[in-house]
Amino acid sequence: MTLKEVKLTPKSLLDALIPLVQDLSRELSDLERYRRLLQSMRTLFPADATALLRLEGETLVPLAIDGLSSDTLGRRFRVAEHPRFAQLLARPTPTRFASDSNLPDPYDGLVQGISGQLEVHDCLGCPLLIGGRPWGLLTLDALDPARFDSIDMASLEAFLSLAAATVSVAERIEFLARIGEEERRRADAYRQAGDQNHRTMIGRSKQHKRLMDEIAVVAGSDLTVLITGETGVGKELVANAIHASSARANKALISLNCAALPDTLVESELFGHVRGAFSGAASDRRGKFELADGGTIFLDEVGELSLTVQAKLLRVLQNGQLQRIGSDSEHNVDVRLIAATNRDLAEEVRAGRLRADFYHRLSVYPLHVPPLRERGRDVLMLAGNFLEENRSRLGLSSLRLASDAQTALLEYGWPGNVRELEHLIGRSSLKALSAHSERPRILTLTAKDLSLDDGSPDEAVESSNATLPELADKDFRSSVTSFERTLVINTLARHNQNWASAARALNMDRANLNRLAKRLGLK
Repeated sequence: MTLKEVKLTPKSLLDALIPLVQDLSRELSDLERYRRLLQSMRTLFPADATALLRLEGETLVPLAIDGLSSDTLGRRFRVAEHPRFAQLLARPTPTRFASDSNLPDPYDGLVQGISGQLEVHDCLGCPLLIGGRPWGLLTLDALDPARFDSIDMASLEAFLSLAAATVSVAERIEFLARIGEEERRRADAYRQAGDQNHRTMIGRSKQHKRLMDEIAVVAGSDLTVLITGETGVGKELVANAIHASSARANKALISLNCAALPDTLVESELFGHVRGAFSGAASDRRGKFELADGGTIFLDEVGELSLTVQAKLLRVLQNGQLQRIGSDSEHNVDVRLIAATNRDLAEEVRAGRLRADFYHRLSVYPLHVPPLRERGRDVLMLAGNFLEENRSRLGLSSLRLASDAQTALLEYGWPGNVRELEHLIGRSSLKALSAHSERPRILTLTAKDLSLDDGSPDEAVESSNATLPELADKDFRSSVTSFERTLVINTLARHNQNWASAARALNMDRANLNRLAKRLGLK
């Protein structure tokens, strides 16, 4: 499609470009450079929204936005799922899409401050080339289908050259900053952190940046790391990030959830066994430590291990020696340990449930993951990431948050942290979609769809107790069963379906709770 050539005056173009040229020699953060770039772009060219995206593998990551909703920064656009982005990257020159193009626009519903018209009708994209290779995209979008008729292509080309220079300067500064080994690992941590199955650590809050800095520091060592934090904060992602940024990154990362196995199987999982060691041991089997030799082992919910297993783990941590169950021979392993827990392990030591020497072995480098409620607007970035995942899963053109939904997310206390947010977005998206008789192109989640209730655990207990009078009409056995079922369900709900946490809250052995749950039909 040919753009009309209505030229900007030389003075207006110069006035907009001079500050950007001056910025090239200034000491600015990347975010500030990119913010100024987009502001200048909207000054020169009539757009409702602009964005700068960097190409990372096969995914476009928004680095800066102007005029789009905050959650856009947390989205990750897989090029294969967005044909417009694919076309923009395939052409070396700017591309404008016809207003009646049938290709879905990734920004439909995301233009800020628009409550009525949701679809983008004028879309222009420009590839940024660094060293002859596609670095990313600059995009301009408008709701008016004729908005870009007046754009001067020569001026746009001049601006693109300056934009490429701005990006190149930022890249060179980043390169110089990571010449040292420690800084190289810091940069790797930001890029690779938790990128398992497209799941990435996302955030820009001070708390998040502090965590990422700590990850970069400890990743360069072989120290044992103890990751602490509430349920659902992403402790496993932190472990993945440490391993991915370490010298062991090309070796295996082996994970084991210590709360998911009965005590009788934990030793076999950790250390392996030989044939005939116990009933069902039909052949020799290597344990997690042997599988992780040369790499990293991640023990989640490490506070759930029995005192017997703790003692045997100590020997492995001290000298790298282990014995398979039923064997007299020893195996030597070189493994880095990363452990995680949502318990207060110091209190567990005082209560006699954790060996003091084992605790000190684990907490060589304690690393605390902040709860979501302390991370401010990171919740919108994370929500954007989950919205994009669900948009793709549900086959929608756009999945967005209404302004009241964004406010509700920011005001909620998040007792279940990031995991609760992920489940909330998935559940709300599915429910909102099922409420439509015909599949919409753009699905907007409102505060009502989210149904957030910031009730306290005490209120949940009162709610469960409120059902007790209804039991009076049943016989004794049925009343007891109903009460047990209600109590277990409500306790699990308060602890985000974490059975180990629920068992502690009920002051029960985990195995006993499992047996009770099976009897009640909950498992």
